[in-house]
Amino acid sequence: MSAMKAIQTRANDLCFAGSPAGKGLTTALALSRADIIDTVRDSKLKGRGGAGFPTGMKWNFAAAEKREPKYIICNADEGEPGTFKDRLILTDYADLVFDGMTIGARAIGAPLGLVYLRAEYKYLQHHLEEVIKKRQASGLLGKNIGGIEGFDFDIVVGLGGGAYVCGEETALIESLEGFRGEPRNRPPFPVVSGFLNRPSIVNNVETLAWAACIFANGVEWFKQAGTENSVGHKLFSISGDCDKPGVYQFPFGVTIEELLKAVGGDNAKAVQVGGASGRCVPRAGFGRTIAFEDVPTGGSMIVIGPERDMLAVARNLLDFFVDESCGQCTPCRLGNRKLLDGVEMLMAGTCTIEYLNDLKALGNTMQVASKCGLGQTSSVAMLSILENFGDEILGREQTA
Repeated sequence: MSAMKAIQTRANDLCFAGSPAGKGLTTALALSRADIIDTVRDSKLKGRGGAGFPTGMKWNFAAAEKREPKYIICNADEGEPGTFKDRLILTDYADLVFDGMTIGARAIGAPLGLVYLRAEYKYLQHHLEEVIKKRQASGLLGKNIGGIEGFDFDIVVGLGGGAYVCGEETALIESLEGFRGEPRNRPPFPVVSGFLNRPSIVNNVETLAWAACIFANGVEWFKQAGTENSVGHKLFSISGDCDKPGVYQFPFGVTIEELLKAVGGDNAKAVQVGGASGRCVPRAGFGRTIAFEDVPTGGSMIVIGPERDMLAVARNLLDFFVDESCGQCTPCRLGNRKLLDGVEMLMAGTCTIEYLNDLKALGNTMQVASKCGLGQTSSVAMLSILENFGDEILGREQTA
């Protein structure tokens, strides 16, 4: 069980603590740009924001683009309900994140990095800007970084407006440009046409910190944990009906049961994995593993105790999506409203079986017809609750 040991909230106990600021950057800058990308590719690092796209592949796509300038963007929006692990990283390991951004900038040839900070984290803005100033003073940002002639790179912090949809990378870019945060049509993808219509890479806070750690400690160090397809450790934001909520570090491949035991949530009847847009896993599924090939997550784990009303959980999540939909596409704008109305009908005992089946069909349609990840995932939790807690929900049904 030592490989599955949980590390809770204490920032000095995380793997990041073994990677001093600047160490990974120094190692990376001794390599060619191609070797930097190859190292990240060989590590099998995947995006820690939830999508799990191979980081080395994303960097390689942007590096291959000829148009300039290029940009590297840190997605620090962290708007997913139940997720707060990036806040810990930004508070205690901002230098590692900036090391990762600088390494990425060297790899793709970007002169500027942008941190998109969620509006609710405004209190962190001064802290991050102070770290940036210190890096500029020490030569870790600015001109000729690491003594490399022509490697000029700097970082600025931009503040979001509090919109959940801006966690989607193209909506984030629109917001950074000063426009309303709405998802763009893809293709083209950001690596081809991102910020100011120039090649851009968007990486999550945790992804960038791990990238710096890989260069500080080596590819094999990173690959010694996790599974074949989900390499390394992952930070989890654990909240809800458990004795010890907080930020934990586990290797990929940990089971939901092991995770619950570590946080004092053994009696849970379900876990909402991945925040509001994730899947609700019942007790029968607690043997499943947290990994991209089984149950993926950006880090949010909300423990649901035995006394919770699962329809109330579904209503709470759908109410959030109704508020946060940008309204740009019809499946999301109207679909979430219809799903919420249906859940309220179920709670009132006025929803027929036929209409319930229509709601399920609507949820499935939204997943394939919505423009961005918000509408494509907003029905996931409700559908999984209906699937796994049908007896509890239909037991209150009054209309046949």
